[in-house]
Amino acid sequence: MTSTSTSATTGPSGQVPGRRTAPFATLSPLLRLLILTQLAFNVGFFAVLPFLAEHLGQSVGMAGWLVGFVLGLRTFSQQGLFVVGGALADRYGIRPVVLAGCVLRIAGFAWLGFAERTWAVVGAVLLIGFAAALFSPAVESEVARQAVGWEEEGGADRTRVLALFTVAGQAGAFVGPLLGALLLAVDFRTACLAGAGVFVLVLAGHARLLPQRVPGRVQVRMKGGARLVLRNRRFLALCCAYGAYLLAYNQLYLALPAEVERAAGSQAPLAWLFALSSLLVVTAQLPVTRWAGERLARRRSMVAGLMLIAVGFAVVGLARPAGWTGTGGLLPAAGFVVLLTLGQMLVAPVARAWVPDLAEDGRLGLYTGALSSVSGLIVLAGSSATGLLLDTGLPVVVPWLVLAAVPLVAATTLPRWPHRGTGATAPTPSTAGSGRS
Repeated sequence: MTSTSTSATTGPSGQVPGRRTAPFATLSPLLRLLILTQLAFNVGFFAVLPFLAEHLGQSVGMAGWLVGFVLGLRTFSQQGLFVVGGALADRYGIRPVVLAGCVLRIAGFAWLGFAERTWAVVGAVLLIGFAAALFSPAVESEVARQAVGWEEEGGADRTRVLALFTVAGQAGAFVGPLLGALLLAVDFRTACLAGAGVFVLVLAGHARLLPQRVPGRVQVRMKGGARLVLRNRRFLALCCAYGAYLLAYNQLYLALPAEVERAAGSQAPLAWLFALSSLLVVTAQLPVTRWAGERLARRRSMVAGLMLIAVGFAVVGLARPAGWTGTGGLLPAAGFVVLLTLGQMLVAPVARAWVPDLAEDGRLGLYTGALSSVSGLIVLAGSSATGLLLDTGLPVVVPWLVLAAVPLVAATTLPRWPHRGTGATAPTPSTAGSGRS
């Protein structure tokens, strides 16, 4: 979709000054359902995932590189296959894709709870990831499509609507680890079954409430979509930058647990650090999005976010030689979580808001999925490399400084955002005026 021009009074990101974040109650019923869907998805997901690395290393007995590979495989089977889920949503609509994903997530969590061998863990992790590859791009693309329509009808800027979607997801990410920490007092299997139970409730609710057909959504053939994506250089550049952000975010599950274990002697503080990240997003995402939208062009917002993430890695890396432990030893890890989260607030909503301006009509699901698929490939390679770095006995500063360099390099790959105040358009043949996929 290309951008239509706006009046000369638009701000640096192309939005009208003075527009405030849309109150949840004023959104359409479908948008409210999809935002609550993201909340529920993350409650179930984060009740399990933050504790997976420790379970694989301690209970299953995997080596560090293999733990990193499995975590990367989970991300790839999710993010890497988003393009499939997005294309299916474009072809068949969001309802069947979302419901199928919920069924697979239930099966995957139940399997993971009973998996004791490497092949079984890998199978369960792949199933869990592929489930999200079905329902997440369907939900995310429809939220983006609805947000564009809301913006064009005079509502809030699309980035702010997508920020509300992010807040809902992080609220779930805040509750999920706390629920998981309580359930781990029993065992990991109980946490997995509780996560499956959340998705049983989601499945039942969506079977009843999700519309059979979303008005205005055009179904298209899947053939030819991949070629369009691969020829869209601006979109691929966005994917690379977003992939660097996701690789950094994935270190919450790989590098951070190892650092917490070193500093505190256990991973008990990990749930609180996850809660800190989620609480920051829940309380600060909308003000940060509003502040950035009034002062920064969208490209600059992403660059600033990637730079904050790089500084977060550098904080831990430069503090590691001191060998601090106890409460003081956890301060660099907490600083990393805060800076990573602030960077996420600047990067994630803008990246999602950018996609509709780069996608052809009828292909928003495909492009939303492809954004995560390309990123998943980056995370798969990067997570394995990170696990190897953490296991090779290099000076403790090296892995963290290497990770700090990744978002800095990624910031240089971002394309320029078309200046909507001048009527510039993205280099794709369709128009964004309809906001339809």
